[in-house]
Amino acid sequence: MAGENSATGGRTGVRVVVAGDRFTGKSSLIAAAATESYPENVTHVLPPTHLPADFFPDRVPITIIDTSAALENRGKLIDELKRADVVVLTYACDQPLTLNRLSSFWLEELRRLEVKVPIIVVGCKLDLRDENQSISLEHVMRPVMHEYREIETCIECSSVTLMQVPDVFYYAQKAVLHPTAPLFDQETQSLQPRCQRALKRIFLLCDRDMDGALNDSELNEFQVKCFNAPLQPAEIVGVRRVVQEKKRDGVNDLGLTLEGFLYLHFLFIDKGRHETTWAVLRRFGYGDNLELRDDGLPVPTKHASDQSIELKTEALDFLRGTFRLFDTDNHGALRPTELDELFSTAPESPWNEAPFKDAAETTSQGNLTLKGFLSEWALMTLMDPRRSLANLIYIGYNGNPASVLRVTRRKSVDRKKQRSERSVYNCLVFGPENAGKSSMLNALLGRPFSASHNPAGERYAADVVDQLGGNKKTLILREVPEDGVKILLSNKECLAACDVAVFVYDISDEYSWKRTRDLLVEVARQGEETGYGVPCLLVAAKGDLVPYPMALQDSLKVCRDLGIEAPVAVSMKTGDLNDLFGRILGAAESPHLNIPETETGRKRKSFRRLVNNSLLFVSVGAAFAVVGMAAFRMYNARRNSST
Repeated sequence: MAGENSATGGRTGVRVVVAGDRFTGKSSLIAAAATESYPENVTHVLPPTHLPADFFPDRVPITIIDTSAALENRGKLIDELKRADVVVLTYACDQPLTLNRLSSFWLEELRRLEVKVPIIVVGCKLDLRDENQSISLEHVMRPVMHEYREIETCIECSSVTLMQVPDVFYYAQKAVLHPTAPLFDQETQSLQPRCQRALKRIFLLCDRDMDGALNDSELNEFQVKCFNAPLQPAEIVGVRRVVQEKKRDGVNDLGLTLEGFLYLHFLFIDKGRHETTWAVLRRFGYGDNLELRDDGLPVPTKHASDQSIELKTEALDFLRGTFRLFDTDNHGALRPTELDELFSTAPESPWNEAPFKDAAETTSQGNLTLKGFLSEWALMTLMDPRRSLANLIYIGYNGNPASVLRVTRRKSVDRKKQRSERSVYNCLVFGPENAGKSSMLNALLGRPFSASHNPAGERYAADVVDQLGGNKKTLILREVPEDGVKILLSNKECLAACDVAVFVYDISDEYSWKRTRDLLVEVARQGEETGYGVPCLLVAAKGDLVPYPMALQDSLKVCRDLGIEAPVAVSMKTGDLNDLFGRILGAAESPHLNIPETETGRKRKSFRRLVNNSLLFVSVGAAFAVVGMAAFRMYNARRNSST
């Protein structure tokens, strides 16, 4: 890593909490470690004890917290356990009952308290164990460690003889700085999936000639990058021999293969050298969760709530090239297996769950088209720019990450200029149940109409929409369930990031229309009160059905009163969309139009105008008074001087 701080995961200290039954040797263990001698008289509960940065090779200071198991101190014990980076659980080697208490009480208690940190099990008072009662720690603890995966290490020690006392806190520190759980699955005895994916990405980055193997030169570059020291020729031969003995495909004529590279790290971890694998991962920017650290992801953070973030052209060109690279059969769409391979160097495929799952255009076989692929990226960038940037880097983008994202212009500026320059538009879709919202989202994705009702809930649809003149814009529709409107509007800035609000109603159902009208007025008021008014569009869905009486007159009157366009009549069933998505884009590109104005809003605006005019009148009058007074004083001065 670039520095010691990065090599240890950015840690500046480790907090170790020592817990266990009374009289198991907790305080003596801590005192012996700090003084490197056996303490004759030890305080019942020691104050926080500090081990300096140079105590262990990682050069990270340790704070050790002693605790009491007494009932009256339970509150403080719980508080300390919840603040721990690692917990040392003690038992007394001369008291077998305290060993049984680990699984019958302490480990269960830590789970109940949701203390999710590594655990070091330590047997104290080893010098007092009866020599006739031999015990195999591995035999006793194996089933316990199998049940409680959070146990990192088990060790026995003696504060009297100082046997393995420093090792206790070395392992505790190591469990925090170089944890096993993210790297290795003890049950299957294999690398964790995220670890494999991260190491695969690192391998591909080091395989500069892209021949599927690390030759001697590439292996040396990797060694220098991670450990600041080259490999000697004999060492390279030794690495290859060790791998080839266990993995025949781990080495070929060109060098160390991916399988061999992964096996090397399996060996490091299996032999307890987790710090070696962590050094590699951290050198390539990974944190403890095996995701790229935030300090390597320059995501814009200072922007207003009415601004959005989009991918720049350079990133989009990279994505188009990547799509073609993984579209191995050249069918213009990525099969699920091809998409999985594309994201095989990311912690996981980012689009397997909501809101991304089924949110973009696919072929009838379920394969993701190029438009769908780019739309998913647009959606991910809009919702979570950090995740989008990270995944770009995971799949091979090697340009300047600071030049990938752009912050759009403020919507308030767009309204003044009467034009939006965004490439991605965020649209909220409101309406009562069964109004046709889901069918509208399906229509955007080119999916056939289905009479079956989709389950209620929030859902997204994103697609690239072609415009006249060859321009392409990405439209993102977010379906807001009827029972979710109140929660949404409780956030005063919920409309700030919205480019258009669409209100869908069933033209044959009077209740559907009235409920949609109420939603429209509610959103309009929210926009007026917060200053985040948005263009609104009414959609009269199910145009193939007979409209209820007065449907057209009522809707036209509401639109006229609010100052927005007349409803767009559509039928998803017959495919008559009436250029619906083009109209939505048109409303988004002209953000100064179609912003509804309620009667209350008009009165408020008139009052503000009246106040502003009054202030202007007062200001002008005051200015004239000041000028008149100055002229009068000048006149008096001249008259006095002439006299």
